[in-house]
Amino acid sequence: MADSGSQFVIGEFPRVLDDRFRLSIPPELLGPLEAAGNECIVAKERRGCLSVWPAATWQSQLDQGVDLVKSKMQAGRLQGRIGEVQLLGRMLSTRQKLVQLAGRGRLLIPDGFREFLGVEPGGDVLVIGAAVCVELWRPDAFAAYVEKRMPRFRKLLEKLSS
Repeated sequence: MADSGSQFVIGEFPRVLDDRFRLSIPPELLGPLEAAGNECIVAKERRGCLSVWPAATWQSQLDQGVDLVKSKMQAGRLQGRIGEVQLLGRMLSTRQKLVQLAGRGRLLIPDGFREFLGVEPGGDVLVIGAAVCVELWRPDAFAAYVEKRMPRFRKLLEKLSS
């Protein structure tokens, strides 16, 4: 999605989590996820929100970041910051999971991510196009997120589009 800059994924779609913690990604958002195959990465973003990325896009971005951190470590530029490096390692170890999209764009929310999203089977989920990825939100968490950021929307649009 974000690798070529040619995709810009937007839209808001209500869904219901089924009894096996699955939901269908809307066709409008599914194309970019399936462009490189059925493998996706589900990542913990913030409490009540998961992001979904094409696996190749996620891995490319992750590799670039990890390579930079490794080179800084080898050059001694992160001495005295071992706690931060450990925190990064912990987050990388538990933050993402490889998943397969099933037929009709169905996504199974993995164990350990269900609790983070905080939606029980039969509960509502908002599937949001977040420009460079697809996000899954617990509706109340999304409402609070938008309410906090909406007053700065115009300035953000002007800044990014100028």
